[in-house]
Amino acid sequence: MKIINKLNNPLLNIVREFKSILNKTSTREQSHPFWVMVQKEIADHVRSWRFIILLILIAFTCFGTLYNSMSHLNEALSNSKDPNNMFAFLKLLTATDGSLPSYYVFIGFLGPLLGISLGFDAINSEHNNGSLVRIISQPIHRDYIINAKFTSALIIISTLFFTLSFLFVGFGILVSGLTPNFSEFLRIIAFTLLSILYVAFWLNLSILFSIKFRQAATSALTSIAVWLFFTIFYQILINIIAKAFIPTKGANMAQIFNYKKFFMGIMNISPNQLFTDASTTLLIPSIRSLGPLSFSQTQGAIPSALSLKDSLIIVWPQLTGLIASTVLCFALSYYLFMKREIRA
Repeated sequence: MKIINKLNNPLLNIVREFKSILNKTSTREQSHPFWVMVQKEIADHVRSWRFIILLILIAFTCFGTLYNSMSHLNEALSNSKDPNNMFAFLKLLTATDGSLPSYYVFIGFLGPLLGISLGFDAINSEHNNGSLVRIISQPIHRDYIINAKFTSALIIISTLFFTLSFLFVGFGILVSGLTPNFSEFLRIIAFTLLSILYVAFWLNLSILFSIKFRQAATSALTSIAVWLFFTIFYQILINIIAKAFIPTKGANMAQIFNYKKFFMGIMNISPNQLFTDASTTLLIPSIRSLGPLSFSQTQGAIPSALSLKDSLIIVWPQLTGLIASTVLCFALSYYLFMKREIRA
């Protein structure tokens, strides 16, 4: 009798139907081709030796900079006139004695290598192995392939940088005894998002070269050449050109101002310069401008720390430049991949 009541109970029927709908929905989501490809790409990246080696290298350098900043934290905080003294925890990310670069400088140097390593053979290796033809012969949309490549690498980069930031904050609290206030925590989160955006640009650039060049070695060398040019040689080249056009002794203030503004604008073409300017402004709240200031703009200014909102307003051109560069590289990669003859 009890069994008959259970079978005829309308509530049990509703629960049973609801469970079946949930099971169908979850099965359909899990079997979606795009997310299956993303999971497969993430697994391939995580198991690769190049990712493991770069992960260990970045983790060691980050904790090396933490040790270096901890050794000189008291010296950095001893200056009572420093407007950044109220942001003592941020000193862990910026303080250094010169023997090792600070945390954000290391991220700016090693981050592009991580993006390049995840994308330089994204397409050409699949094409050379013949797996791209087999994938495209399946009943899936063609753009799933390049979208899955980008999404999987971006998930790995985001997870890595948020993990590193939280570990850095945790070890900083344990070792120094300092606790970040809410404003400092938001600045660290903003810097982490900026780092992800910066690495995403280099990831998209390396994916673009992996579509353009058939050989993985060619795309890797091209990506590293671009990185070296903007990291080292671009600044040297601009300085040489700037010295050739330096204003004469009789130049007025307006000419000197325009000269500095022009060459600083050219420097901002480099993604490294955009990242350095933005990260410095976010982690050092007393920075009030990234360009040359006239005498009237500096007159009466009191050295003080800015709020996070004001710092974001200052770095908004740098953020816009990085976002535009990243979107442009992805759009070019998408266009070239969709127009490419895969079966050739």
